[in-house]
Amino acid sequence: MDAEGIEYLSKVPAVTLIFWAMKIFATTLGETGGDSVSMSMNLGYLAGTGIFAVFFIIAVILQISAKRFSPFLYWATIIATTTVGTTLADYADRSLGIGYIGGTLILFTALMGSLYIWYRALGSVSIDTVSSPKAEMFYWITIMFSQTLGTALGDWTADTAGLGYTGGAVVFSALLALVVLAYFLTRISRTILFWAAFILTRPLGAVIGDFLDKPVNAGGLALSRYLASIVLFVFILACILVFPQRAARQNH
Repeated sequence: MDAEGIEYLSKVPAVTLIFWAMKIFATTLGETGGDSVSMSMNLGYLAGTGIFAVFFIIAVILQISAKRFSPFLYWATIIATTTVGTTLADYADRSLGIGYIGGTLILFTALMGSLYIWYRALGSVSIDTVSSPKAEMFYWITIMFSQTLGTALGDWTADTAGLGYTGGAVVFSALLALVVLAYFLTRISRTILFWAAFILTRPLGAVIGDFLDKPVNAGGLALSRYLASIVLFVFILACILVFPQRAARQNH
């Protein structure tokens, strides 16, 4: 309930194992789906960004306007953030010539700035407090920055750092494993660990997506971007239908 006595319900899901599995598959779909539009359809990164930005804006408006938690709407919005993040990062890194390192640094700064402003405005960046339109707006802006950062970071690791797609996947999987260990073995803030894991799942999805659809001579499997995107979408839809999801616990 806010200062005016209006009560809002949380519309983000509780963080469970299936949440993280779906997050990784959604970010992988963002990579293959974004590349399908910008590369396979030959529309380019700028046009692809414009198309997905429209979907992102519509999805966020619908999500914030919703009266209660809807897993279909929530994950549609997540997919919208990760597809626009893919094309936006590619446009900045490649078309504008900023490069992977430059893009990563700019987006990391934007992400940290978003979290800082959110914390200063509302006193917490925990998902347990995402139960008002203002908190939701900060939440989705932060997620959009994290998804865009993840694409740039994944590409930098696989290409510039020379680790390749499988090497990048190993690195980010290992970093996520460290976050899991920190969750069970330390008293580090659960909010910090959540955002660390949320950010790291994006570059993991990016390198997995690139591994699936990039040419064999570039270290990929050369699978159809369209087919990979459809399979990932069906998996996410199946998870929504098979595994019941509940809204996150509210903490005012």
